[in-house]
Amino acid sequence: MRRKHEDFHDGAKDGLTPLEPLDITRVQDFDELLAAMGKTAFGGRNLGEAAEVLTQMVRDPECTIVGTFSGAMSVAKMGLLICEMIDRGWLKVVITTGALIAHGFIETLGRAHYKYPEQVSDRQLFQQGYNRIYDTLEMEANLDYAEDVFREVLEGLDRDQVWSSASLCRELGRYLAEASDSPGILRSAYLKGVPVFIPAFTDSELGLDLAGYMVRRALAEGKDIGEALGSVSLKFNPFLDLGAYAQKALETPKLGIFTVGGGVPRNWAQQVAPYLELLHSRLNLDLPEVRFHYGVRLCPEPAHWGGLSGCTFKEGVSWGKFVSPEDGGRYAEVLCDATIAWPLLLKGVSQRLDKAPTA
Repeated sequence: MRRKHEDFHDGAKDGLTPLEPLDITRVQDFDELLAAMGKTAFGGRNLGEAAEVLTQMVRDPECTIVGTFSGAMSVAKMGLLICEMIDRGWLKVVITTGALIAHGFIETLGRAHYKYPEQVSDRQLFQQGYNRIYDTLEMEANLDYAEDVFREVLEGLDRDQVWSSASLCRELGRYLAEASDSPGILRSAYLKGVPVFIPAFTDSELGLDLAGYMVRRALAEGKDIGEALGSVSLKFNPFLDLGAYAQKALETPKLGIFTVGGGVPRNWAQQVAPYLELLHSRLNLDLPEVRFHYGVRLCPEPAHWGGLSGCTFKEGVSWGKFVSPEDGGRYAEVLCDATIAWPLLLKGVSQRLDKAPTA
């Protein structure tokens, strides 16, 4: 049976949200641009909606925001965006990769990264002491210099203390804060008392530097290479990180997450909810339910590839990691290169909050 015209619904009467043409002649700043994009479609609308969620998350006085960052964001010169979010008090926890922190550490020490000259082969780059990260270069000399500084910090540590990625990052941040005024992720985190967790610490330049430091000490003590490779002269326990992060989650009424990329930082951050649920159910501990109430994700990987980086917040609801949208959870996901979306988002939300500060 053919439908009758009078049976058709009207969007206005149904309470649907109308879209609006993007008129750039009426846009005066990034805040207004994102607000206008939120009334369009596709990726533009996603970014505009992400600005709304991030604004609500930052303005919620009960919410502790966890920032997770993967990918070569520091060597891509996005490190100051993390600093800005820390300095503004938005981020109370940072979870990231050792590579991102290592390249950022090098930058804070005053060393440069360079644009990759495409006419030079990777074989030549290796011979010349350049390490390529997509379209940028990290000099091997930079890594050697960072190792020298890290070794200096390690020499001053208490041998009897058990260390973790967060406590080591704190000491590196202390060194940077005392050495200079150069901005940097670890420096800002140290000054603001924000813990920096690196769950896969050994999968990084920092991890290799620490391992090399322990081998160096073992060889100096007369051990052969076989013994030295298995030597652990500095006590390191990653479960200290897990416990400290879980305690943070228990201390806040609400959790929010701001994610760039995916991988281990994202999953390690999110698994705190099922971890505490397991402690509650298996050990009969009287623990409150912990779920993320807000989430913003910038990542170009779509969900249909089946990888963790493309896992949606909605999927996370099934794991008990997130409050469902039906119960008040609010989330936004932007399938875009973070070096494009992140600066726009951060600038726009900063302007929005500066215009109307929290009461």
